[in-house]
This record gives sequence, structure tokens and C-alpha cells, in this order.
Amino acid sequence: QVQPVESGGGLVQPGGHLRLTCTASGFTLDDYAIGWFRQAPGKEREGVSCISEDSDSTYYADSVKGRFTISRGNTTNTVYLQMNTLKSEDTAVYYCAPHISEYLCSKLSNDVGAWGQGTQVTVSS
Repeated sequence: QVQPVESGGGLVQPGGHLRLTCTASGFTLDDYAIGWFRQAPGKEREGVSCISEDSDSTYYADSVKGRFTISRGNTTNTVYLQMNTLKSEDTAVYYCAPHISEYLCSKLSNDVGAWGQGTQVTVSS
């Protein structure tokens, strides 16, 4: 089954940090623009960040700009989301997914190829 696989979530105190990892089953992450998304209880899924296929461009939602950083691994077929200065509002299930165009990546669109299971991030004291 073609499916992204997310890991790295957990429980962290406000102001703390986590690094999420996106890998893939059945496709090559390097061939696509990859986005990170999140969904909190009672809210719609929202785009958080995206990195272009050639890694020349990155995009961030206003709510995470300056705190989160998206990047690709150099030695493995992996995309990371480094999350710093975490807030309680960041609590959500986080997902990664491939985009089929750079335009959709730039808009943090939810129109993606496939969803994984997600990884839970809980920010609480």
C-alpha cells in the first residue's frame, strides 16, 4: 500500500521541542513536494508546512512561521519537521503527504495524494 509514515510525536511541555519524521511505504519521497498537516480535535485538517520537490522552496502557515522548520534528510529518503517553542495550540495529530504540483505545495493545500496514520503531538504542562 502506498502510504506516508509519520513518527516522532509525543508529550512535551510548552516551550519545548520535537522533531517529526516522514518516511514512505511504496513511493519515493524525493520525487514529490512534501507537506506537513495537522488536525486538532474539533478542527479541520490544516496545512502547516511544505517543501518543494527540488528543496529550493519552503512554505509555512502563519501560525508556525519562525518556530517550525521543514527539511529533507541527506542520507535517507526522509522529510523532517523540526518544531520549536511549542504551544498548547500546536496539540494535534500531524500528517505528511505528497503534493502533485509545486503550486499546491505553496498553498499548503489539503489536495494530496495519500494520507498516513499520523503521529500525535501533545503540548501540555
